[in-house]
Amino acid sequence: MDTATIHRRRWLTLGVLCLSLFVIVVDSTIVNVALPTLVRQLGATTTDLQWIVDAYTLVFAGLLLAAGSLGDRFGRGRALRLGLIAFGITSVLGALAQSPGQLIAARALMGIGAALIFPATLAILTNVFTLPGERAKAIGIWTAITGLAVALGPVTGGWLLEHFWWGSVFLVNLPIVIVALVAGKFLVPDSRDPVPRRLDPLGIALSISGVTLLVWGIIEAPHHGWTSTTSLCAFTGAAALIAAFIVWELRSSAPMLDVRIFRNLRFSAASLSVTVAFFALFGFIFMVTQYMQFVRGYGTFEAGLRTVPFAVATGIAAPIAPLLVRRVGTKVVVAGGLALMSAGFVVAATTTATSSYSVVVVSMALMGVGLGLTSAPATESIMGALPPERAGVGSAVNDTTRELGGTLGVAVAGSVLASAYTTGLADKLAGLPIPADALATAQSSIGAAFGVADRATELVGPAAGDAIRGAASQAFIDGFHTGSLVLAAVALVGSLLALVILPARADQPATDDDRAETTGALALEGATA
Repeated sequence: MDTATIHRRRWLTLGVLCLSLFVIVVDSTIVNVALPTLVRQLGATTTDLQWIVDAYTLVFAGLLLAAGSLGDRFGRGRALRLGLIAFGITSVLGALAQSPGQLIAARALMGIGAALIFPATLAILTNVFTLPGERAKAIGIWTAITGLAVALGPVTGGWLLEHFWWGSVFLVNLPIVIVALVAGKFLVPDSRDPVPRRLDPLGIALSISGVTLLVWGIIEAPHHGWTSTTSLCAFTGAAALIAAFIVWELRSSAPMLDVRIFRNLRFSAASLSVTVAFFALFGFIFMVTQYMQFVRGYGTFEAGLRTVPFAVATGIAAPIAPLLVRRVGTKVVVAGGLALMSAGFVVAATTTATSSYSVVVVSMALMGVGLGLTSAPATESIMGALPPERAGVGSAVNDTTRELGGTLGVAVAGSVLASAYTTGLADKLAGLPIPADALATAQSSIGAAFGVADRATELVGPAAGDAIRGAASQAFIDGFHTGSLVLAAVALVGSLLALVILPARADQPATDDDRAETTGALALEGATA
């Protein structure tokens, strides 16, 4: 396409990019609602379930930096198409899996496709929308789609599981991939670094191994213990590999990632803000899905449907965020967004087993608005701090911070919840004659506790089962409160850090075109009002 055609079709291009983004983000959450079904249909163990979820995240996060860099060199449109094809094929493999091992392998392969797609979408967006003001609006829409996909994953998965077999949660990816590929052939231009640097194989190897080991350590830490030998070795090895990557990139004449960019506070502080936001978000999602299904007794589709307020709030806030940035600056908007997320977690910490759904709606609305206000301006700051020719690796940094934050959030929130639940359940059942092995089983998870309660009902009577079920629910609620307050504290610290270190505005002066666009946008807003 010539420049004029690219500019004329830019909003249609954004539609294809958002569709490509939507399918890989949905897949990161849709599989969670299928886990109980996989236990029954495939005989998956608890460890199998963990790796069915985590294999995707591990490969996805580990390859992001390398995939973004390769997209810059060989073409972002090509990377996007290759990623979509790989994602579609491996989705079919996942749907046809006959054992937990086959499904884990398919999920890992899906992570390769996702790693090619994610940074390519944002890099192409940055090169198509060249005016900073218009680019900020496009990133706001891109961010809104991310929030929408996070919330719609459980809804879609719950509906599919109620009407079809478990493989449908993977096959649903196929029509989306096909539409994105066909539309992308006509609407998505290719772009790459006009002066491609030579490959940096050592940098690629160090980044993949360092990030992968770090993510693996975070995933396994709750199981082995954060201070266990396994965890300490993993974190030490990851730190050594990442340090070696930094040293190599500083010395390389053609680095995969110029790590000096982190001296730019607009880039580094925005990356930190994204990490904090997704740390809190994914940690909360991990807890609230169990709260809705076990404590409140909702089915998979009902539980997913009750997360829609979060998606609506994010979808409204993200496109508005760039307009607020124009008036008060990135610092205030991002800090305010994280503060709203913190307030949402505090509200969530007041819920009980019988709380009105309105309490959950308020908490999710605050979190959704906060995420939209944080993620869109922070992402624009990250991408705006880099030249367009390095958009792929810049997008990969943004995406890697999301994945690391989300993975760490699930691990930390899960550890806090598990610790409080285990201790609380033992205290609440101390006066009941429960065998030690049954108590240990009940302490492993609230789902296992309900299984023990069902068995107690059969052997002893309804009163015994109700007592165990009630104790487990209350212990879980106590852990949910503690975890929510921890996430609130993390989000609040992130808000304060953003207020202190994140620059209010971009350093570079606005161009005449950008000034004209800003003036026109404000006039249009005034006329609309």
